[in-house]
Amino acid sequence: MELAITGGRVLRPDMSVERADVLVDSDDGTIEAVADSGTVDGDEALDAADGLVVPGLVNAHTHVAMTLFRGAADDKPLDAWLQEDIWPVEANLRAEDVRAGARLGIAEMIRSGTTAFGDMYFFMPEVADAVASAGLRARLGHGAISVGKDDEAAHEDFAEALDFAREYDDYADGRVRTMFTPHSLTTVDGKFYREYVPKAREAGIPVHIHANETTDEVDPIVAERDERPLEYADDLGVLGADSFLAHCVHVDETEIDLLAARETAVVHCPASNMKLASGMAPVQDLLDAGVPVGLGTDGAASNNDLDLFDEMRDAAMLGKLAADDASAVPAPAVVRMATAGSADALGFASGRIEPGANADLAVVDLDAPHLTPDHDPVSHLAYAARGSDVRHTVCDGSVLMRDRELLTLDVEAVTREANEHATALFERSAD
Repeated sequence: MELAITGGRVLRPDMSVERADVLVDSDDGTIEAVADSGTVDGDEALDAADGLVVPGLVNAHTHVAMTLFRGAADDKPLDAWLQEDIWPVEANLRAEDVRAGARLGIAEMIRSGTTAFGDMYFFMPEVADAVASAGLRARLGHGAISVGKDDEAAHEDFAEALDFAREYDDYADGRVRTMFTPHSLTTVDGKFYREYVPKAREAGIPVHIHANETTDEVDPIVAERDERPLEYADDLGVLGADSFLAHCVHVDETEIDLLAARETAVVHCPASNMKLASGMAPVQDLLDAGVPVGLGTDGAASNNDLDLFDEMRDAAMLGKLAADDASAVPAPAVVRMATAGSADALGFASGRIEPGANADLAVVDLDAPHLTPDHDPVSHLAYAARGSDVRHTVCDGSVLMRDRELLTLDVEAVTREANEHATALFERSAD
């Protein structure tokens, strides 16, 4: 079966825009052809008239079930926010809460043109099942922590993380891949990295951690070990071409060079970094050094939405402030980060509209007042577009949203269920 996306313009991998149609092989979920307008015909069609066909956006770092925390814990620095507001409530999470929160976040992402995401959280089989039924693509991992646990409990947590990664890799017809996800360098004792990272590597499972998000995560390691955190991570075997790190706000030149040498990707989360006052990541320096950079929203508790169009604008604006240079982190670089950059970090053949790539696509309407006049569509994607401008969303060759109507989720039921679970969760946590 073939899907034809016709009548619009197409964003090509080199960030050029041309009038063209896209033909998708829906059976194997790949792009079959990008051809002159009016020259393709499919068994099914999507109208892209007055729109721009773009690669589906890729949210490379989030905690999708934290949609249940949206608006419940604001205006605090990271450590206080985690210890006073987030962790006490997370201690009362149940599997059904995570499923409800994940379904809500997935609905939000589909509606804003995101077709793949990377997620580190708890009760991850529930997230995998939510992804499977909704039709997205995801790289999932169980977040493991040793701080505050005795050795037995910590080992159980890391064994669960490894077991999940082994069992669920290639789930949902290959749309779900997995990763091994120790939380961070300060919440996990080095001995657990040394024991479990080699096991993940042996199983061919990528490693993903939070790193250098705040100075409170950097200074203790420097004081105790007399080395930078990413040098320590390298000693622990974390860095590598199939590893990727979230945040990297406070990295120095030595660490940037190390990331480039190890071909380790960084996922930039500008909105969360601003909201928690964590700092400004040196994104242009990372790009200049050849470090692969993707884009993520982080969780909805620290953002507070999962709209990658918002994130692109934040990344472009904050990148200029961080570099003190209005030409830094330009629109094409930001769009590339949200598409091919994030897809590469997650290890997906997505993020590009070209034959053979995953048929993960979105159609963005360009006829709204805030997208007029149409001087530069790439500029509009980075600086002016919104998730609500997405008309259609396609993943793995299947239409997930047509004309703003979700086809794989009942939005009314999803939002009702999420509200009920959020209310019950916070009531339990207040007891």
